[in-house]
Amino acid sequence: MLPLRSELGPAPAGAVGVRPPSRPRAELSRGSARSAASCGATVPMPVCEHSVHRERDASNRTNTPDDLEGNESEEKADEDSEREEEWDTDLEIEETKESFDPTGKTRYIAACQLYGVVPISYFLRHMKDSELIMKHHGLGPQGAKALSLSLMTNTSIVKLNLSDNWLNGDGAAAVAEMLKENCYISDVDLSDNRLGVKGAAALSAMLLENTTVVTLKLSGNEFNDHAAKYLADALPANNKMESLDLSHNMLGDTSGELLGMAIAENTGLKELNISWNYFRSQGAAALARGFEANVFLRVLDLSYNGFSNNGAAALGEALKVNNVLEELNISNNRISVEGALRFAVGLKENRTLKSLNEILVNQDFADLCDAVKMLFPNLQIRHGGNATLHKKDQPKVEIQSWFSVEGDS
Repeated sequence: MLPLRSELGPAPAGAVGVRPPSRPRAELSRGSARSAASCGATVPMPVCEHSVHRERDASNRTNTPDDLEGNESEEKADEDSEREEEWDTDLEIEETKESFDPTGKTRYIAACQLYGVVPISYFLRHMKDSELIMKHHGLGPQGAKALSLSLMTNTSIVKLNLSDNWLNGDGAAAVAEMLKENCYISDVDLSDNRLGVKGAAALSAMLLENTTVVTLKLSGNEFNDHAAKYLADALPANNKMESLDLSHNMLGDTSGELLGMAIAENTGLKELNISWNYFRSQGAAALARGFEANVFLRVLDLSYNGFSNNGAAALGEALKVNNVLEELNISNNRISVEGALRFAVGLKENRTLKSLNEILVNQDFADLCDAVKMLFPNLQIRHGGNATLHKKDQPKVEIQSWFSVEGDS
């Protein structure tokens, strides 16, 4: 170990003396920095204010992938939020524009433009009524289509009368499609519209689905034996309709056989009108068998056909069994005294029939009444008179009078 200078004594003359320690040098002085750099040491460099700003700008301009993804997510979330606000607004506007129209007025105006017909002001004024009577308006098939589109959503009308409007088969098809959708209309009158076979087919298909229509009037629509086939298919399946009017058509004996079987299976009809058709003795016998099996029918109109004596006898046999029928009209059916007597034999055993309506009475009938009373003392027959008793008031030929037949229960 070398001895300290203090131990060696004073330095000799001419020797280089050692500078005594002074205040420490600054760490960042030029000499220290330069010497440190020459020795390879790491020396902190002075920071320039301009360089700091440049670094900050560069950091702002340069983003990492994570930063980019974050920015894109935020932008996408903002766009989705804006879209949701716009979509909500659109829905509110849509609901305001297309509010439900219970009358169907808006649809009717649009449908008239579609089918090229003039809107009927009467319908526009009365589409809120419970009963719509539009007889003799000349709708035609196109007008019926426009009207039917409107009635699909109508909730006010329950009784619809479109008789005598020349609807034809196409118009009937439009009304039938409407009745499949509408569940408010219960009374429909389509009389005198020349619906034909096509109309019968469309309405029969409707009856297979509809459970609202209770009364249906189809008088004067040129229904023949071909149309009867469709009607006969619908009657057994529909048990909601209570009243059916098929009068003033062209239904013959074949129709009688078809409808007779359908009536036997029907469980809903209470009133049936098939007057003014072409039923003869064969068709009458088939219908009578149907009435005999039916236990729901209350009112039956068979007037102005051609039942003749054999048909009258068949009806008499049906009345022996049927215990629900209350009103029966068999006037103007070519029934002679013989046929009336055979009918009365069956009538003797019936206890529910209350009236025979609108029958022509002459002297022969008065004599028949007397004969029947002798055979059946409990049977009471009331009528308005005959040609002998009312010569001044009635013509010399047959007169028309109301009478009822009542049996003691």
